[in-house]
Amino acid sequence: MALNDRPPFSNSFRTSAFRLAIAYCLLFTVSVSALLGAIYLITGNVLANEVDNVILIELDALADEYDREGQDGVIAELTRLRESWGRAGAIYLLVDPSLAKRAGNLSSWPFSGVPKERWLEFDIEALRDGGMVRDPVRARVVEFPDGYRLLVGTEVSERRQFQERFRAATLWAIGLTALLGALMGLWLSRRLMARVRAISTACQQIVAGDFARRLPVGASRDEFDALAVAVNHVLTRLDEQTVTVRATFDSAAHDLRGPLFRLRGRLEELQGSAALDAEASRSIDRALKDIDSVQRTLAILLQIAQAEAGAALAESARLDLGELVQEITELYEPAARAQGLHLACDVEGAWVNGHRQLLTQLLANLIENAANYAGSGARIQVSVRASAEGARLQVADNGPGIPVADRERALRPFVRLSSARSTGSGLGLSLVAAIARLHQARLSLEDNAPGLCVVVQFQAARPENAAQMHAVPAPPAPLVNATA
Repeated sequence: MALNDRPPFSNSFRTSAFRLAIAYCLLFTVSVSALLGAIYLITGNVLANEVDNVILIELDALADEYDREGQDGVIAELTRLRESWGRAGAIYLLVDPSLAKRAGNLSSWPFSGVPKERWLEFDIEALRDGGMVRDPVRARVVEFPDGYRLLVGTEVSERRQFQERFRAATLWAIGLTALLGALMGLWLSRRLMARVRAISTACQQIVAGDFARRLPVGASRDEFDALAVAVNHVLTRLDEQTVTVRATFDSAAHDLRGPLFRLRGRLEELQGSAALDAEASRSIDRALKDIDSVQRTLAILLQIAQAEAGAALAESARLDLGELVQEITELYEPAARAQGLHLACDVEGAWVNGHRQLLTQLLANLIENAANYAGSGARIQVSVRASAEGARLQVADNGPGIPVADRERALRPFVRLSSARSTGSGLGLSLVAAIARLHQARLSLEDNAPGLCVVVQFQAARPENAAQMHAVPAPPAPLVNATA
């Protein structure tokens, strides 16, 4: 039975808030990528169409010149364009049927044959900044009826550089968008985690016994604050009802003590009378035992109520659980030996924060429960081990044990799994569970093969609580009290 299960809030990347933020980030990044990609493609197409339109216009003009003046007119026009520099980056070449140059600013035909494509892209060598460089060219070829071919193109290095810069800017924009979205998701998840962690901490403190604690309400008045206000109203109402029930229960328990004490006194006085016969004396003995049982049950119920209320933790301190267990086991050892039991203790130093008297009661109930259910000749092993998680208290026996299906039920009040073997009230393990919850410890019932192994896992002592209590533990009651 885990009494201190806390949600794992240490990793923000596992939270639903972070996953939701990342999902929106991916959606936004994909949307931005699609938008920028479309702009990039459209811009590239516009630039390509602009270049193609310029080439087509010049081809049409030269074709018209060929229709009017023939190849001599085209040669004259190309010579004029070459001498006047013409359009920036323009490429012209007129070749005869054998692909020999007749006019233009290219030195030779740039292809090994006649290409079949309508639009051609190739590189040319040009002198720039004192060195030869290769510039990309986009061109188109027109064949005249006499077999002459005219190539008109334009150098597109600037367009390609613009497209490369545009592509790099697009990729950077997409990357920065994804990074910004991830950072926003992390910030949002951490902000939400801080709110959830504050609410979780308050809930843990309430479970630990601080019933006056309420969930924090911020100034933003968001959905968390609305939820906190609603929960605080519920807690206030439950606190009022709990106080009323506890006051009623305490008053009834205390009011019953007086009549039971007076009734016991009268029965003892009557038992001392010489006029009673043997049958009447035996009846009074049974009545006295029933009164003792009722008084023990009331005492244990009051202890459970005090443990559940959490008021005892105001007197808690840092103590050595191993030393405490050693002392209690030594006190119980003679009584166990008288009942034919072997009680062994194996402990090591393990510091915890807790209430010494309540921890004494917890261990006493575990030993008594094992003694009553393990049977004569059984072995009871009590051990304490320290680890990074805290202190582990273990009480194991080699008796009949508790079936797995009944272990959860055995921790409830007034549950007696074997009425034939015990005269207890069924409150022993219930009190142990209440004390464990009060100390934020994990209580579990495990199989000892054979027998039962009760494990209580305590948290490590907080270093700031350096004060220790050295109260002498209460002497153990007979091994028939407060059993499950």
